[in-house]
Amino acid sequence: MIEIAKYLIIAFILIGAFFHIVAALGVIRLPDVYTRNHAASKAATLGVLCILIGTFLYFYFIENHFNSRVLLGILFMFLTAPVAGHLIGRAAYHSGAKMSDHSKQDDYKEYLEIRNSKEYQEYEEYKRKLEES
Repeated sequence: MIEIAKYLIIAFILIGAFFHIVAALGVIRLPDVYTRNHAASKAATLGVLCILIGTFLYFYFIENHFNSRVLLGILFMFLTAPVAGHLIGRAAYHSGAKMSDHSKQDDYKEYLEIRNSKEYQEYEEYKRKLEES
């Protein structure tokens, strides 16, 4: 059983290292801030999660110690890293960072145009008046 656990630990740590290499290459090679952010937030998050799972398995099977801190680290990374990546992308968009020429679609621009339109503002005002009465 210990030998199988050792192979699982090695596999998780190597997979995590692979995802970190992919994230680093993505940050270097991708053309704009949005795709770089995607590479950094998704691949690096998956890499950290795999390494933390390998660490948890090491402590559990090899050291015979249940390490709840590692599980909390996994939960924290799983919940916060995607949100942080999303917020960084939105901040870049609102600060005026240009998309790559290879990007074909900008759904957020259409959403902002609709939301800033006069009809939408009138609808929101009407809705607010209905809620007050």
